[in-house]
Amino acid sequence: MQAWRALLGTINSVRDLLNAELEAERGLQLTEYEILLRLYHAPGQRLRMQDLARGAMLSKSGLTQAIAALEQEGLVAREPVPGDRRGIYAVITPQGRRRFRRAAPVHLRGLNRHFGTYFTPEQAEDIALCLAKAGRAATGDARWEAWWGGSIEP
Repeated sequence: MQAWRALLGTINSVRDLLNAELEAERGLQLTEYEILLRLYHAPGQRLRMQDLARGAMLSKSGLTQAIAALEQEGLVAREPVPGDRRGIYAVITPQGRRRFRRAAPVHLRGLNRHFGTYFTPEQAEDIALCLAKAGRAATGDARWEAWWGGSIEP
């Protein structure tokens, strides 16, 4: 229970700090940044909306609202999935790629300042492995690594 509480408290506190820094320095909310991050690194720089919702830890309606805001700014576009009338891709635009690249140093600096400096590289690797194993087990989904961004193997 102590580890769980520490994890949740840390996530909430660090997310708040990262969000405040991104908004102040780049006019981008952390949720928007995380969507751009996932799209930037996705194959073809596109993801199905359902996969993006899972990776960005948003509800479908939350993602729809975030994508609509990013679309209005010209950072993301929606495209139909060929052969799937109901499927929609979210695709990062050239303007979205530029905005992501400008925001990335702010995000990485914040991650290091508010999280990374408290662990040795070995501790960080152990934490990542433990959390990845728990995450994959909880979802029961072999695609978990694709949206998490890594393998669960040491």
